[in-house]
Amino acid sequence: MFIHLGENVVVPIDEIIAILDGQLYHSSTIVQEFIYGQRKSKEIIEISTTMKTIVVTIHDIYFSPLASMTLKKRANQLFDPVVNID
Repeated sequence: MFIHLGENVVVPIDEIIAILDGQLYHSSTIVQEFIYGQRKSKEIIEISTTMKTIVVTIHDIYFSPLASMTLKKRANQLFDPVVNID
């Protein structure tokens, strides 16, 4: 299964390691150091000019314009199918 991160970018859900709120990048030196250190081994993909969420995958790191809660809801919907009885 895949999850849509914004624009035309989708990634396999089983490759996602972490979904971090983008505010952490600006407020946490640990997250900044992590991203800086990962630039050596992973590609940083800025999906748009607005970054609300950092999505860490096995191969890349994405700066997504979608809110972390939106991505969490999308991921949960993939694993929790809703039974609709009319």
